[in-house]
Amino acid sequence: MSRLSAAVPPWLAHALRAQRGPVPWSAVVRGALAAGPLLLVAVLSGRTSVGVVAALGAMLAGINDRPGSRRAAVRRLGVPALAGAGGLLVGSYAGQHVGAVTLTLLLTVLGLLAGAVSAVGPVASGAGTQLLVAAAIGAGMPLPEPGWQRALFFVGGAGWLLVLRLALPTPGAIAGDYRFDGERDAVGGVYDAVAALLEAVGGPDAPGRRVALTAALDHAQDALGGPRLRPYASSAAERRLHAQYAAALPLAEAATALAWAGEAVPARAVEGPRRLAVAVRTSTHTGPLPAPARSAPALRALDDALLHAADTFDRGGDDSVLHTRRRTATSLARTVLGSAGREYGLRVALCFGAGVAVAQALHHARWYGSHAHWYWLPATAVFLVKPDLGPLASRVICRAAGTVLGAVLFAGFAALLPRPAGLVALVALCGALIPVATRHFAAQTAVVTVLVLSLVMVGGEPGASWSRIGETLLACAIVLLVGHLPALGQRGGGVRARLTHAAEAAHVYLAHVLDDGTTDDRAGRWTLRREAYRALAEARASIDLAAAELPALARHAEGTDEVAATLERLVDTTTACAVQLDDNGRLTPEHTERITALLDELAEGRERAGLVVKEGQALPVPLAG
Repeated sequence: MSRLSAAVPPWLAHALRAQRGPVPWSAVVRGALAAGPLLLVAVLSGRTSVGVVAALGAMLAGINDRPGSRRAAVRRLGVPALAGAGGLLVGSYAGQHVGAVTLTLLLTVLGLLAGAVSAVGPVASGAGTQLLVAAAIGAGMPLPEPGWQRALFFVGGAGWLLVLRLALPTPGAIAGDYRFDGERDAVGGVYDAVAALLEAVGGPDAPGRRVALTAALDHAQDALGGPRLRPYASSAAERRLHAQYAAALPLAEAATALAWAGEAVPARAVEGPRRLAVAVRTSTHTGPLPAPARSAPALRALDDALLHAADTFDRGGDDSVLHTRRRTATSLARTVLGSAGREYGLRVALCFGAGVAVAQALHHARWYGSHAHWYWLPATAVFLVKPDLGPLASRVICRAAGTVLGAVLFAGFAALLPRPAGLVALVALCGALIPVATRHFAAQTAVVTVLVLSLVMVGGEPGASWSRIGETLLACAIVLLVGHLPALGQRGGGVRARLTHAAEAAHVYLAHVLDDGTTDDRAGRWTLRREAYRALAEARASIDLAAAELPALARHAEGTDEVAATLERLVDTTTACAVQLDDNGRLTPEHTERITALLDELAEGRERAGLVVKEGQALPVPLAG
């Protein structure tokens, strides 16, 4: 794939790239038991339309059913499902009681709101998507039930999948309480990532391993930090996992400092974190851990962290602090109303509104014949405009290819399978395939196309395979056009907003380490370090995505990758400074010179990239101790 990426443009290479990893068998089982059985029960009871709505709710929830903990799944599946129910309610009543022009304006405003809110984060983005898709379905799919019943059955379908997620044990998860298998795997992954970074210290793979460690820590925080009825971990098993996660933070800090120094560490230093990872996953004791030599500050910090972790694993712990801070209403509003929220909200509103307008025009012109199913075009535009599904050109290519493939496959299945039993079985099969198909947008589109067309036919509509292709191509053209309009807010606003946030988080972290002391408030320092690295990871992901756009769009993010690289080196250096100060309370000339040089480089890079430094946010220059 690396040779292919070098031979083709980035936007095309992204379209050909698929995620890799083991098959998520537990998600496959849940998918098979969700939409298909719900539809079967409804067909047998004579309420087919109810089954169609419930299956749609389960299908959209299945797209969000990703690896992680059960607690995190409540938010990841539940919040978008509730937003989808609200969209279905609004769309159903609007489609029945207002004209085409008013409906188009109403849904356009809804798109503006959903797009702006999507800038908050992945869960908000999923909620915005389901809100708009369900609104289009509610307005465009003729169903006999009133709007409130549609919303109720939609939530019921998604809720059924969530019940399966909470109740079914993960295959192979036999250690400890199976309810926390996702948390155990996530915390164990942190220790594995620490070991991998230590193993790569002094080599060319160290920067990539440090990025992988950040991703593992982010995943563990998300897995442990899901919604709860009480403000703390209530069971002994969960409190133990929280303590084991907290014990990994000083290990991660020491490993990052060793990677910054660049001197290879003894092989025995890697063995300790690996044994800790096994102990987390198997709920067993670690046994004796090999101690590294204490010849340098970072090695002494690593040894101390291993001793602390071993004590935590052997004696248990009651540390429920995840070293995160809740986002305030003010910060959320600032994100929604900021440059990223405004830019994305405008694009979603124009794409979704234009999709509704074109679909309404074609519907009233009898493009669809005597059957009303015009929701496909605007719903497709919603998926196409989502940047977290890939660069714009890649999304368009994958959506078009996936729709054509799915329509052709469904036409073949519809000609061969008995009705409705064969189509119900096809829905169950597609539900099982969604967790695997989410690795590539084209594959996901093909599976969803077959599933939706099966639901439409079971619900009494004739085959619409070929019209779906035409509607998809129209949606692709709309999104390509709107995506390249020049005057929709600041170009690259999302990238710049995330990079500015990362720079601010780096500033706060560095100021804390240099000015506020370290030893007396390590928990606060770890919280700031986690925020800085998470913000950097989000900025880097956004920059990499922008770099894979077509040249007309990619040029608006030029220079931001250099700023991100400088910030990464600055935060790594700050971590090394924290370890040095813990050891003897003084910075070496190497530390101060490196920070000073990085601050100068960062100021120049931000100026070239057009990133504004707010007054009062100049980064501190360290003084030699």
